[in-house]
Amino acid sequence: MDILQIVLLGIIASILYIVLKDVSGSFAFYIIIVTGIIIFLAIIHQISIIFDLIQNLGRNANIDGLYMETILKIIGIAYIAELGASLTKEAGLAAVAKNIELAGKIFIILLAVPIITAVIEAIVNFLPSV
Repeated sequence: MDILQIVLLGIIASILYIVLKDVSGSFAFYIIIVTGIIIFLAIIHQISIIFDLIQNLGRNANIDGLYMETILKIIGIAYIAELGASLTKEAGLAAVAKNIELAGKIFIILLAVPIITAVIEAIVNFLPSV
């Protein structure tokens, strides 16, 4: 599915949502959820290509695989949290959306601590001894 098809699907789903939200709010919301799942499934192959490219770049740059894996997890958490927050905002649950965003940020920080520690240690090792 190319970008034109995805945009068309999004526009059609949006129009259906607008038309149906007054008639059946829950059915209209299901249309948005199903549309999001279809779009996600349509782009999953491209996501795997991007992940493979990032891993290859890391290997070519002699970066520890653990760091590259952590970076990919951070990217995944960011996108998943954004998707969940968007869906809950659409459902009218802004407070839950904020909590999902907060949880995503906390998980990202937890994953980033070893990388931050390694960067600080590398900087300290470059500094001359006093």
